Amino acid sequence: MNTVMDQGAVAHRKVQMSLRVNGEDIDVSFAPYKTLLEVLREDIGLTGTKHGCELGECGACAVLVDGQPLLSCLALAVEFEGRSIETVEGLAHGAELHPLQAAFADHGGSQCGYCTSGFLMTAKALLDQEPNPSRERIKEALSGNLCRCTGYQQIVESVEQAARVINAGKAGS
Repeated sequence: MNTVMDQGAVAHRKVQMSLRVNGEDIDVSFAPYKTLLEVLREDIGLTGTKHGCELGECGACAVLVDGQPLLSCLALAVEFEGRSIETVEGLAHGAELHPLQAAFADHGGSQCGYCTSGFLMTAKALLDQEPNPSRERIKEALSGNLCRCTGYQQIVESVEQAARVINAGKAGS
């Protein structure tokens, strides 16, 4: 009988911590078994990151942690205190879209849009590390993200366009 009570106590226990999400420190309380994906969506209210396969196979849940892509469905949120988490909501600056978001819209890089946030975050990590990647490198970097609608050509073209815009902006600075 004590075992049942102990399990119940653990199930109701909450972790209190501060997560740095999109440049902002957010105090959050959540069950210790929750994934980063669940905490972002359910406890913080950032629903741009999507539940996909929840097996780490589709990439819909990709976020950036310390600038690196991470499948948030595979990681417990308790592991991320003190680390910088970036979600798709953090890409735009006010009404100004990030060049990746604008390029995806201009080139039809998303159709239903479900996978788009994962592609955007993975592509951002690539362009932050490699400002002028080859088409093959883009395909390789995005190979962990699955799309059922576009056929990938528009996605690759969107990333290429965003790279050109970002690089032109750096040259003009």
